[in-house]
Parts: sequence; C-alpha cells; structure tokens
Amino acid sequence: MKRAMLASAVCLWSGKEIPIFPGADEPLLVPQRQKEAQQAECLSRWEHATRFPQGEAVEFLRRTIRRNPGEVVLLGIAPLTNIGLLFRVDPEIPHLLRGLVLMCGLFTDSVAKTYGPTEWNAAGDPHASAIVYGSRVRMHRSLGLDVTTRVQMDADRFRATFRPFRPFAPVLDFAEVWFRQWRGTTFHDPLAAAAVFDESACSFQRGSVSIDLSETDSRGKTRWTPDPQTGMHEVGTDVDPDRFFERFIANFS
Repeated sequence: MKRAMLASAVCLWSGKEIPIFPGADEPLLVPQRQKEAQQAECLSRWEHATRFPQGEAVEFLRRTIRRNPGEVVLLGIAPLTNIGLLFRVDPEIPHLLRGLVLMCGLFTDSVAKTYGPTEWNAAGDPHASAIVYGSRVRMHRSLGLDVTTRVQMDADRFRATFRPFRPFAPVLDFAEVWFRQWRGTTFHDPLAAAAVFDESACSFQRGSVSIDLSETDSRGKTRWTPDPQTGMHEVGTDVDPDRFFERFIANFS
C-alpha cells in the first residue's frame, strides 16, 4: 500500500490521472523479501491518495489486454508475482500481448561474480518467474543486471541533472532516503521502461531462459542459453549509457 501511495504522490504532483492498482502482497510460495518501502517516510510532505482498489490489479491487466489484443507491451519492474498470476488466471494473455519487457535477471558469469548468483526481481518470486519465462510471448525481452548496472549516476550528478524538472521533485525527495546508504543510483527500471519505446540504446541476443527452483542459494537464478534460431527470449547484452541518458533526459526537457 505504501508503494501505491508513493506512486500516487508522483502522479498528483505531475498532474497525471493514472489509475493505481496495488498488486499481491506476498509472492506465490516463498516469503516476502521486501517488506518495507523506506521512502514512505517522505509521504507526509506530498499530497497522495490513501485508498486504492483492492484485489483488482490482475483483473485490470487481464481486462485491458483483452480489450486491446496485439497492442499492449507489458512492463515488469518488480518481482513477477502479478504477471505470473495473470498468466495462470488467463493462459491466453501471453499470446494477446504485443510484447513483454522485464527488468529481471542476470545472464553472464562475469556479472554474477560481482552481484551474486541471483537478481532481486527474479529471485523475489522464483515460482512466478518460472511461469513468466515459461510462457511464449511474441516479444519476450529482459534487461538484466548485465546492462542495467552500467547506467548509474552519483548522488550529486543526479540532483543537478533532475532538479530543474518539476516532475522529479518528489522523486528527488524520495531519493535522499536511498542516498543515506548508497551515494548514487542505478537506473534499473528506467532502462527497461525506455526500451519499450526506444530500444536503440541496447543490444539484445535471442535464446532461452529457465529459472532455478532448487532449494538452494541459487533458487531464482536465471539460466541463459543462447539460441538465435529457436529461442523465445531476448536478453540485453550491451548498452550505450550516454545514449540512454541523452534520450531519457530529453523526455523532461
């Protein structure tokens, strides 16, 4: 609920009327790993809604996609619980999507040496991840840590870059909570969102992704096998950070 309030604060400040449907509180089978929204301590400084539709997120997605077959690109930037539920409730949905773009996964051993064997979103609900990656979508793309960790800003540059843009005022406030622990930020989710509209900053490779569901520290690991001919997934393999930032910042100028 707190994350819905944070989203509401950004929308209201920006003058945007966007429906907000909180998703499932818990993963399908494993415990919740992210129980707190630390940035919620800033909510008292920003107007925000406090009441939201309950238990309607998956149905909203299902209804919207069915009303617009072949038109919707679904963006996932969190553990895949809600998308997994959507695909199980209505198995035709993957075939009705224009595409699926995820901030999810870790696909190269060199990056795994730095960040560990699993990525947060894939491992946050590994069983939902297995459902999603096991579903055939005409465009099934993942931007993993292999590319997202290359688009970073230190705290001072972040403040200087986005302070002139009104929509970023609450985001800048929320970011200060983050900056107490990390002196910068990584644009994991914005890179995935940008790739929905403009993929020119990223390169992709086709192959197959499976999810490790073993009862070990590797549960939730995204196992990647290149397969340019028959693979049903595409993963980001390279990114041009300068091009990304140029295009991203231009949207607010």
